[in-house]
Amino acid sequence: MSISSIIRSNDSLKKAARWALISPNQYRPRLWVRLLLNPFKHSRGKGSIIRRRTKMDLFPYKKFELGAYSVIEDFTTINNGVGDVHIGSRSFIGVSNVIIGPVEIADHVMTAQNVVISGMNHSYEDIHTPPTMQKVSTSKITIAENVWVGANSVITAGVSIGRHTIIGAGSVVTKDLPAYCVAVGNPAKIIKRYNHDTRLWEKVNN
Repeated sequence: MSISSIIRSNDSLKKAARWALISPNQYRPRLWVRLLLNPFKHSRGKGSIIRRRTKMDLFPYKKFELGAYSVIEDFTTINNGVGDVHIGSRSFIGVSNVIIGPVEIADHVMTAQNVVISGMNHSYEDIHTPPTMQKVSTSKITIAENVWVGANSVITAGVSIGRHTIIGAGSVVTKDLPAYCVAVGNPAKIIKRYNHDTRLWEKVNN
């Protein structure tokens, strides 16, 4: 039986491990975790850039991968506490984004300012318990190659976005979107599709 399995099966050990890894009431890794564990646990590709004023809430028990020549801009928060976060090569994560795993972002993806991509939800059904103290549910978000997400958009848990799809600014994506389309609104709806025969982006009549 592995050490991690032993810890997970014992509530006291699990509580002690959590205390050692996470600062109380801060929900972020302790300094020693950030300096001594994370550099060996997580991977960054050649030429990748994480700006100095980002909030990298990364934990060693989940994965974080950043591909070659990708950029994470200032004031962005990346959190893998409840799910792995993978960002492919030559992708650009804009200013003040929030990315909470489980999330998989492919190559050449671009997100503008203030985008939220969260694979996590808090339960709320028990009216006698604050949502912050209820169970967390997760569902992986998958974003394919060449996607562009406009400013102030939100992508909710469990959504998949197809290749070369464009999300208009201020959109809330609650359902899967196919490849080669333009979607806008709350909830986001497809307004254009690429026609491979005519080689044109054509309007969709909703």
